[in-house]
Amino acid sequence: MSIPARLSSYLEQRGLHYEVCTHPHSHNSAQTARNAHVMRQQLAKSVLLEDDEGPLVAVVPADQMVLVGVVARMLGRKQLHLSDEAAMMRLFDGCERGALPPVGMAWGVETVVDETLESMDAVYLEVGDHEHLLRMPHDDFHRLMSSARHGHIGKLPMH
Repeated sequence: MSIPARLSSYLEQRGLHYEVCTHPHSHNSAQTARNAHVMRQQLAKSVLLEDDEGPLVAVVPADQMVLVGVVARMLGRKQLHLSDEAAMMRLFDGCERGALPPVGMAWGVETVVDETLESMDAVYLEVGDHEHLLRMPHDDFHRLMSSARHGHIGKLPMH
């Protein structure tokens, strides 16, 4: 699969630079990082949340989990909860099940990003399938996420 047209035109309109990286098929973000030989903290993982106000994409490093309560308080949204894959498939045309790009803005979906991703030299982004990533330099990732809300919305899981 190629990059969904909506995503590629969104990136091109903003003059953002990226490199497409191919990796063996993966089923989750941890496996994607392993297959692509990428540090999990450099891979932007997307989680679809929703409430009565609509959908929201929360983006954290792949080695973290989204703190839904923190996101809800940050945005003043009391009933925010994890969405299901059926909602993802309805909203994100051109994407495969479970491969949500961290660029909800390209689909008109509000996006919140964890600040720790901004400290990386480069960030890797899912493109909507299970075999490709975009490698984006820090400055371009910063420009890409300039319209998103930022905060400490992720946490390393307890082992």
